[in-house]
Amino acid sequence: MRTTEEMVILLDDSGIPIGKAPKAAVHTENTPLHRAFSCHVFAPDGRLLVTRRALTKLTWPGVWTNSFCGHPLPDESDHDAITRRGQWELGITLTDIRPLLPMYRYRAVDSSGIVENEICPVYAATTADEPTANPAEVQEWSWVSASDIAAATHCAPFAFSPWFVEQISQIELYGTGSRSVPPKMAQ
Repeated sequence: MRTTEEMVILLDDSGIPIGKAPKAAVHTENTPLHRAFSCHVFAPDGRLLVTRRALTKLTWPGVWTNSFCGHPLPDESDHDAITRRGQWELGITLTDIRPLLPMYRYRAVDSSGIVENEICPVYAATTADEPTANPAEVQEWSWVSASDIAAATHCAPFAFSPWFVEQISQIELYGTGSRSVPPKMAQ
């Protein structure tokens, strides 16, 4: 159980940290640019874990999205934040965490008017675990092929988070029909 307020890293327009603020206070109609991450989790056979956001989420409740997202804490590496968040949201242990879109940035407005405004590197990771979803974060989950999810986001983008649709369109792996886990990216 968390006993302290979660903080996010605020950024200037060039991505330089300029401070921190409580996570609960930054997501408004005027959300400042801040640091986040997205993670696409693959099973050893190449299937992707997609999740449906809990209906109680502030933004995009009930939509399907990538495996999980989060915010690194001040002084926390992305690797450590991804490991922490994978455990918190899905009860999974991750291996082979690697970048897919290290410079990804987006801004999106939810139907409620709440804005997401993030520099949000996108990572892939692998797990052999079956999720045990935290119901405050994830309503349901499914393992799918990369090509099937690419087709679904193309045909029905409204059913998915805007960042997931955008990420899939930018990651070459989706739509290839490949059943293999994405390769490690050069550092």
